[in-house]
Amino acid sequence: MTPYLDAARPIDERVDDLLAQMTLEEKVAQLTSFWAYEVLDGLSFSESKAERLMHHGIGQVTRIGGATNLGPQETARLANQIQSYLIHHTRLKIPAMVHEESCSGYMAQGATCFPQTIGIASTWDVDVVRRVGEVIRAQMRAAGAHQALAPLLDVTRDPRWGRVEETFGEDPYLVAQMGIAYVRGLQGDNLRQGVVATGKHFVGYGASEGGMNWAPAHIPERELREVYLYPFEAVVREARLASIMPGYHELDGVPCHYSYELLAETLRGRWGFDGIVVSDYFAINQLFEYHRVARDQVQAAEFAVKAGVDMELPSRDVYAQPLIDAVASGRLEAAEVDALVRRVLTMKMRLGLFEHPFVDEEQVITVFDNAEQRSLAREAAEKSIVLLKNDGVLPLSRRVSRIALIGPNADSVRNMIGDYAYPCHIESLLEMRDDDNVFHTPMPENVATVDEFVRMNSILQALRAKVGPGTEVRYAKGCDVLETGADLSEAIAAARDAEVAVVVVGDRAGLTAGCTTGESRDRATLGLLGDQERLVREVAATGTPTVVVLVSGRPLAIPWIAEHIPAIVEAWLPGEEGAEAVVDVLFGDVNPAGRLPISVPRSVGQVPVYYGHKLSGGRSHWTGNYVDESTKPLFPFGHGLSYTRFEYRDLTFSSLQVDVHGQVEISCTVQNTGDCDGDEVVQLYIRDPQADVTRPVKELKGFARIHLTAGESARVTFTLSAHQLGFYNRAMEFVVEPGEIEVMVGTSSEDIRLQGAFTLTGETARVEDEKVFTTRVRVHPSVH
Repeated sequence: MTPYLDAARPIDERVDDLLAQMTLEEKVAQLTSFWAYEVLDGLSFSESKAERLMHHGIGQVTRIGGATNLGPQETARLANQIQSYLIHHTRLKIPAMVHEESCSGYMAQGATCFPQTIGIASTWDVDVVRRVGEVIRAQMRAAGAHQALAPLLDVTRDPRWGRVEETFGEDPYLVAQMGIAYVRGLQGDNLRQGVVATGKHFVGYGASEGGMNWAPAHIPERELREVYLYPFEAVVREARLASIMPGYHELDGVPCHYSYELLAETLRGRWGFDGIVVSDYFAINQLFEYHRVARDQVQAAEFAVKAGVDMELPSRDVYAQPLIDAVASGRLEAAEVDALVRRVLTMKMRLGLFEHPFVDEEQVITVFDNAEQRSLAREAAEKSIVLLKNDGVLPLSRRVSRIALIGPNADSVRNMIGDYAYPCHIESLLEMRDDDNVFHTPMPENVATVDEFVRMNSILQALRAKVGPGTEVRYAKGCDVLETGADLSEAIAAARDAEVAVVVVGDRAGLTAGCTTGESRDRATLGLLGDQERLVREVAATGTPTVVVLVSGRPLAIPWIAEHIPAIVEAWLPGEEGAEAVVDVLFGDVNPAGRLPISVPRSVGQVPVYYGHKLSGGRSHWTGNYVDESTKPLFPFGHGLSYTRFEYRDLTFSSLQVDVHGQVEISCTVQNTGDCDGDEVVQLYIRDPQADVTRPVKELKGFARIHLTAGESARVTFTLSAHQLGFYNRAMEFVVEPGEIEVMVGTSSEDIRLQGAFTLTGETARVEDEKVFTTRVRVHPSVH
């Protein structure tokens, strides 16, 4: 048997053998991709197109499920046809990796659509995140896909940025923990049965100038390491993240796809990353066309190869003839290209593609949106919903006779999903079909709209299914998301005649011009757009008790609503089971326990507003507030209400003197003192009151989502390593210093219930290579 095809041999030996047999053209082919629709005639596989695209092989295939109209079985069939062509019609028989998007589930027809990432973050439940990743893994693998372009590990503190919805929020610890769980779910214990997860966008993409997409990020080195690099480092080191995608933006004049410091020195050198670096779409060419640091595509190829970008996505552009020309002219050494090819081939062997390139087309449908997966989508949606305010209107009574359901998102299925759900990307492909400057490859006419990609109900449908025959539900749209000058008379009449009015407002997520949140849909204001706030005000003016449900992709600045409306529910973009989850929360069948993963500003003028600011931040010295507004957020990080009450008591420490290399157990008792069962999210914060450099006023260092029946209590113990208290000192060394550490436990970053302190002892220790990223949590058996 040819050595590289012998699975019994070590991977390094197999790669050496294969690499030695490859021509430069075959090597370069492994570093790029093509769109799945490029090998289609209509909806059928074209061998003539395959010959043109894959004569020398191919590294990856772009989005068989996410950029075509194919269902799960047809997607699997096309994946098999592509692999069969490579194995039977190319010299070296190297199978391809297929990559797909998976921000809120595998982005394909028939795949389970989970809440968008900001909603998943609001669950504060790492077990849910891991299980979501496992479903995505099962569905992608069954359909013949091997790499997911997720998760976003961008820490974001600017709600103007359109991609906030795709992130886990503002806090590096929360982002890291959500990311670790998601990657473990996706990749599994062994990549031969797993899907390569892709951490993006490396790094600082969510801290862009003006909240604008692709804009520069201005981040000092210490903040870059402690806040923005932290989640990436945690996921690389703890979850063995297998792929990284650099950001489109620049840091201090250096585009991320051109940064040797980021990709070679930090990622591979300091962290020991052993996976593949894939480009964001068209980003290598942007070194020439957009950033203008390269004079032409040949130099763009040189810069990206030297920085360590292993693969160009989504199609052949720079890693094609320009890369070959860069080698021929001596601008690149053959060994530099070999280093990239070696990593790509290694990943394919780690995935087991040479042994198992094909999938079972008949069985694929069994793992697509089955009852168990839909149940998880419901659980995730329920746990993601945040009750922002409640003056006693909620939960609604079963005896209510007339409900007015009003608003642009009340009877919309489309507006319940995030920007990386399947219909949204089909819309974007259609909008940019003929723009070769964007896609560099003409779009085929067979990419068409799909009205129903997975079974979903609107909130109106779910509400009517929930209530009995004795309850009338009167619906009035009122206005569209962006509409101005709307006639609100029908909505006002419906509210006036009702016992309660539920107004569902917010966003439409996507990448196209009619969308209000999503990639490139950045905002200069943060209130409700169009006539939506006018609609809420007019409904409230009828005197009917009013509930506002926000179906939104970002935290919205709604101070008037927060002051005057008795109940506000943040549902985010809750996915395929979101409507049922919202209605269950409204009626109390689900006790809401979502917590904000990002602070909600009062106005755009507060941005950035986040809890973990420095001592000198967060207020205008010496007066405190702005002249015209408070400096406090409208709703703080970690905030979320419940239909029950929780009491905290008995904060204890395993020791009050902890060595700089030791650990401490921090325990407290939490009791449900209300009348109904519910979940509580116990949040652990610390503060280092005196250090070599200034430190944040609070830092999240642990959390636990626990379920308590009415009257039940539990003992929660956090095991905190002293190494988690490290920081970069003035010499840019990661150190743990002796001294007092203040501890705060509460139900949000502002609602602190218990406080204490312990002291770190010993000498200052450099612990760069001994970092600890995760606080272990134990919930002791309940006591009554």
